[in-house]
Amino acid sequence: MIGGLKTQISPNLYASILKSCISRKSIGPGKQLHSIFILNGSIFHDVNLATKLVNLYSVCNSMPYARYLFDRMPKSNIFLWNVLIRGYAWHGPYEDAISLYNRLSDHKLVPDNFTFPFVLKACSALSAANVGRKIHARVRDTGWNTDVFVAAALIDMYAKCGCVADARQVFDEITERDVVLWNSMLAAYAQNRLPAECLRLCAEMAAAASPEFRPTEGTIVTAVSASADSMAVGRGRELHGYSWRLGFGCNDKVKTGLIDMYAKSGNLTAARFLFDRLTAKRLVAWNAMITGYAMHGHAHTALDLFNRMAGELRPDHITFIGVLSACNHGGLLEQGWNYFDSMVKDYGLEQSVEHYTCMVDLLGRFNRLNEAYDMIINMRATPDAGVWGALLNSCKIHKNVELGEAALERLVELEPGDAGNYIMLSNIYAQSGKWEGVTRLRRSMAARDVKKSVGCSWIEVRTEIHAFVSGDTTHLMSDEIYAELRSLGDLLARAGYVPNTSPVFYDVESDEKTAAVSSHSERLAIAFGLVATPPGTRLLVTKNLRVCEDCHTAIKLVSRIKGREIVVRDVNRYHHFKNGACSCSDFW
Repeated sequence: MIGGLKTQISPNLYASILKSCISRKSIGPGKQLHSIFILNGSIFHDVNLATKLVNLYSVCNSMPYARYLFDRMPKSNIFLWNVLIRGYAWHGPYEDAISLYNRLSDHKLVPDNFTFPFVLKACSALSAANVGRKIHARVRDTGWNTDVFVAAALIDMYAKCGCVADARQVFDEITERDVVLWNSMLAAYAQNRLPAECLRLCAEMAAAASPEFRPTEGTIVTAVSASADSMAVGRGRELHGYSWRLGFGCNDKVKTGLIDMYAKSGNLTAARFLFDRLTAKRLVAWNAMITGYAMHGHAHTALDLFNRMAGELRPDHITFIGVLSACNHGGLLEQGWNYFDSMVKDYGLEQSVEHYTCMVDLLGRFNRLNEAYDMIINMRATPDAGVWGALLNSCKIHKNVELGEAALERLVELEPGDAGNYIMLSNIYAQSGKWEGVTRLRRSMAARDVKKSVGCSWIEVRTEIHAFVSGDTTHLMSDEIYAELRSLGDLLARAGYVPNTSPVFYDVESDEKTAAVSSHSERLAIAFGLVATPPGTRLLVTKNLRVCEDCHTAIKLVSRIKGREIVVRDVNRYHHFKNGACSCSDFW
């Protein structure tokens, strides 16, 4: 009422105000408008205003308000359905997005290229591949299968559900691809730990690039991450140069990805160079650098960097994983306890299972196994295979049979098919002379049909990645590789090396066991690196399993005999072998 007279505000003005509220996520003014609409009755006959109001509630994560209004409106408008489906796809419950989608046909509505990406996002969140496939069939029936945004949503859904082949099929069916589609497929490979495929596709994308179509920041970050995961340092360096040529030299997200890649590959100098030149150091960059120093055993440098960061930014859970890993790899027990307690006391962060795993490993390093066991039993988080595995590993190092058996019992419940756990306890039995325990474990593995995992290692030489499995004879240079192994065997024997065949978990003659450990995948990769690179070249090897004790001893000696720095990244940590010593101090 103004001056005693009713003022008539046009629906267009209301719509404009609501649009402004949506862009600012201002729910307060929106609720006031909602009240006005109810008083003048406009909300029930203006579907445009109702749709905008439902959209406002959705973007502000007030889904009960959005649903309350939706349920009281005529449902003949697909846009109204889309905004509510999108809200549930963003904020949950995700099942409600799928339920709304399934009800469209009851109201004679046909989903469009906005509906499908939203409901597929809900399927992604639920890992509901079967539901996603039914929606995919509907996409084809309605003719939206060539729309790049729908195709990108399908790729994302299949990727999140682990169905990479289905994602690639969708990608291949689109002949005119934009950068969104390429990036979606790259991310699908990266998310499913297929870095080699990701890098191959990135090369295809670069070849297809034109002035109108070129890789984006997201493309580079995903590909650089794949280089880090596959230890393809040469590819990573190529991507570094390529990103600079594309004009991303000042892009901090690209630089942060490169920092992570160089740190994971052990080139901490290059990582630090880029880190120091970031225009604005975000938390993710600090975390990458701290974790990089930690994983390579530079404990004090990692902690110094954390202390610098804590004066500028608030650390998160990932920061403390890096900090506690640094304490673990550096054998800094007192500092580890202090940082572990500081998470709650100073930063209000709840310790996760990863933080407990670091502490259990650190306590195990000092043979404080009973404390480690008590920590697991009393931890707030639910113990997983990682934390019990850390305890079992420490029991192996310190030959603690009783706690080793307790750890294996839990691990069998969590990972019934993992042969590595059985083998570790078998080694504890063997070291303690308990051969009946070894026999019992073999029978238990046979009864459960548990097979030992095949060891696989990778090495990059001249930007090409070479993969080896234990006992591999398929490489083109296999003759040269085994000749190098025989030569190394003679040199190792002169240096006093005696093979430790305890990792061989089957009953064969001693010389056969010696041959088995001498052809483990990491030794084949190192032998190839020795014959395929100039003297003095640093070798970087990745292995899918834990490095066994015998290979660890042998590689230390090889590093001294050959005058090489050899870096091996296994599932536990990075090992820097140099001058006959390892950065892990024989604890891993």
